[in-house]
Amino acid sequence: MTERPAGPADLSVTLSNPKAERVKRVAALAGRSARSRAGALLVEGPQGVREAVRYAAPRVRDVYLSPDASLRYPEITSEALEAGLYVHLGTDAVLEAMSADAQGVVAVLDSTGTSLDDVVAAAPRLVAVLSNVRDPGNAGTVIRCADAAGADAVVLAGESVDPGNPKVIRSTAGSLFHLPVARAPLAEAVEALRGAGLTVLAADGSGEDLLGDPTAGAGAGGSDSLAGPTAWVFGNEAWGLRPDELALMDAVVRIPIHGHAESLNLGTAAAVCLYASATAQRA
Repeated sequence: MTERPAGPADLSVTLSNPKAERVKRVAALAGRSARSRAGALLVEGPQGVREAVRYAAPRVRDVYLSPDASLRYPEITSEALEAGLYVHLGTDAVLEAMSADAQGVVAVLDSTGTSLDDVVAAAPRLVAVLSNVRDPGNAGTVIRCADAAGADAVVLAGESVDPGNPKVIRSTAGSLFHLPVARAPLAEAVEALRGAGLTVLAADGSGEDLLGDPTAGAGAGGSDSLAGPTAWVFGNEAWGLRPDELALMDAVVRIPIHGHAESLNLGTAAAVCLYASATAQRA
């Protein structure tokens, strides 16, 4: 991945051997151990690569496109070259060997992440915290929701999935490169965010406080209290938040269910809570 047969502005060399070591090393980044050894992550598909080039160019090591993809997405090539990035053409077979989900476009990025200290130092007003969220699609969906709602950061806590997992990256649709995503133990994250002035709310069906309740007191889930800096904590897809985790929170808030559905899935619940805060903060 660090062997570069062409300069940043030279696309005269086309990678043609799908069994080449470079190609194998890129493909291996689908695995966590390979990502850890290389200090890199794999971004697949035009949307993710486009956003990585636009918003995280200093982290981009290499961009790979098939000749057809370079014609379909000329803005990726032009913006990458303008940023001085290494861009390589590869045959369809090479791009397919790198990733079957790439649609002819792949990038390799440094996996340098954001620390909890960095998140707190930026004086956030809205943060999403995921505790033991293990499904890559769910984690990516919440990151995308947080981005859309204007959140300042996402924190992955406990045994949550690796944010460098290619399925996470794909499901964020590029949002991973729009806002900081940190990893930290839940108790540490709650303490740090509370110390930074955020009210820490758990979204859980067991909550006594009702989201948006105008009679709710300060620090609960009422519309007035959501206008202040808030961190929302979302639990595991199957069992939610454990009692010891709920005990860490300033309040436990439930989303009202007006119909007959038993509950909301994680992504929907996160969107409802994050937008409730975003709306209250902008009122």
